[in-house]
Amino acid sequence: MTNSPESTDDAGVAIAAAHVGADVVRALYGRQLFRLDKGGGDFATAADIEAEKTILGVIRAARPDDAVLGEEGGRYGASRTARTWLVDPLCGTLNYAVGTTLVAVNVALRDGPAAVADPFSGEIFHTDGETAWARHDGADTPLEPTSATRLVEVNLDPPFPNAPGFRAVDLLARPDFVEGFRPRVVSTTLALTWVAAGKRAAYITDGGDLSESVHFAGGIALCRAAGCVVTGIDGAPLDRTGRGLIATADPETHAQLMSMILDGGRH
Repeated sequence: MTNSPESTDDAGVAIAAAHVGADVVRALYGRQLFRLDKGGGDFATAADIEAEKTILGVIRAARPDDAVLGEEGGRYGASRTARTWLVDPLCGTLNYAVGTTLVAVNVALRDGPAAVADPFSGEIFHTDGETAWARHDGADTPLEPTSATRLVEVNLDPPFPNAPGFRAVDLLARPDFVEGFRPRVVSTTLALTWVAAGKRAAYITDGGDLSESVHFAGGIALCRAAGCVVTGIDGAPLDRTGRGLIATADPETHAQLMSMILDGGRH
């Protein structure tokens, strides 16, 4: 075990921001909360909005010259700064709204430190950009990815920009996938963090540019710092080509899953 970074550095700011956001999410859980309709079946609750405000307060106090891109409020601060914080105050809003505790609070400095908090387990997963840790009850332990669980988290939420070439549901029906892995669907990017923590062998999602997404930036940073293999679903490095995301605990698992993905619907 080791001590955490001081709250004055960027990693400490990410941890502090995720911590206060998680406090809000936990405090408001189970209450009747108003919903802000975003269209297309998507919505935010009062918990999303209040958590983002609280996170924003921490970042503004510690880094007043930085910009923040929030899931609910959009962009705050200077538009020309090179430093932007990516904030998803409550990932798994639908889970939360129906009384399911599988949610995450994501805070990441673009191309820098990040923290992902699980409000209900009390864990905060964090990275300074080079090493990755899990904090619980004030103690930090290093994240150690492993594919031993053989559990693969698959995001089945729309949109599906790479269909029909890639459909996650088709992957789940393949006999070679069933023989080697077991699918899980928890509908929150907390599961991406679980790959870094050794709780999942892999995470797969379709989508556009996820490399700078408020939803995915924290989990991607943790996976990379923990030594996971992180690419698009075409096997190429993450970039703006919009080829989704696959994060695996090790190269062997990545190769196995990529062979199935690139094989398309043939099985």
